[in-house]
Amino acid sequence: LLLAAVALAGLGYAEGGRLARELSGWRVICWALVLAAPFLLPPVAIAVARGGIAGDGRAWAAFAYISVVSMFLGFFAWYRGLALGGIARVGQVQLVQPALTLAWAALLLGETIDWATAFAALLVVGTVALGRRVRR
Repeated sequence: LLLAAVALAGLGYAEGGRLARELSGWRVICWALVLAAPFLLPPVAIAVARGGIAGDGRAWAAFAYISVVSMFLGFFAWYRGLALGGIARVGQVQLVQPALTLAWAALLLGETIDWATAFAALLVVGTVALGRRVRR
């Protein structure tokens, strides 16, 4: 099931990047949300009915920020980048994001990164760099 989810997510990104060339990034994400709503509303309704959704004001404010700014508005730029830079090339750059997140967490927040995590991050960055060189 998880493998199918990863495959479908990749397919969705690729198709979204292709559509962004024709429709623009903001239209792609808005239509994706409209098409996903019928599949998402039933599980959300069940969770609300069971009392499974709760949080204080700060939690809901954080949720709203992540939903609107990080995800919704962020996808405007993401799909624009896919349309301009090419799906394969820009998609590879996304693989570096977790490594950058680890680096910023260590530098800005003082998080401790163990050697196995650092090695895995460097391995991913190295693989992306190698993949970009081979394509040239």
